[in-house]
Amino acid sequence: MSDGNFNRALLPHTPYASGLKAGKSMARMNAMEAFEEWLTAWSPQLSAQEKQAQKEAFHALLTRKMSL
Repeated sequence: MSDGNFNRALLPHTPYASGLKAGKSMARMNAMEAFEEWLTAWSPQLSAQEKQAQKEAFHALLTRKMSL
């Protein structure tokens, strides 16, 4: 009887999980960039600290939603 590691070694490699992680990472980066552009266009009067606070709040929301 063989062990599970031996059987797993015989299976072909599938890059699905790494591709999924890369896609989520790219989506998160694109969403953050779009939010920064939107924030600058719609609220140019915000200070740098206020913008940073808004970006951090959006990032926390985005991370929570993407982990579901």
